[in-house]
Amino acid sequence: MDWTKQIVRYIVVMMLQVLLFDQLQLWGACHPYIYVLCLLMMPITLPRSADMLIGAAVGLIMDIFCNSLGIHMASCILIMFLRPYILNAIVSDTDRLNEQICLRAIGMGGFIKYIGLLVVIHHLTVFMIAAWSWSHLWFVLMETVVSSIITILAIIGYNSLKYR
Repeated sequence: MDWTKQIVRYIVVMMLQVLLFDQLQLWGACHPYIYVLCLLMMPITLPRSADMLIGAAVGLIMDIFCNSLGIHMASCILIMFLRPYILNAIVSDTDRLNEQICLRAIGMGGFIKYIGLLVVIHHLTVFMIAAWSWSHLWFVLMETVVSSIITILAIIGYNSLKYR
């Protein structure tokens, strides 16, 4: 694993999130959070404690830039906690030989299931904590669906271009 490439990717994606995607207001209900790409594309072989610490750090950085008081940190820790269980359910043992999670390594179906499930969990957590009320449930669900679709398409597009 080339750690310099990984760190540069993290910095670029975080800068894109803060400078570009946080400024987008598509239809008032779309907030694409592409920074989850950094967490979802982490190597499978990292220890669970490292996954959780990296998730907390990425979430904290987003909370600092978004002034969101721990919402992103809680969401990132949750998806990093659930990530190994989802990987066990979706990725076969032969696919685990490849250290990296990517479109080429696990195929389109597995990749969409993996990305889709974790992105929806992340977005639902962010929007539910931000709303902090069941009275806005329909708006939260709409926001989750629209934002998740845009985020998933962006992640698939990134992976398609990366391995072309």
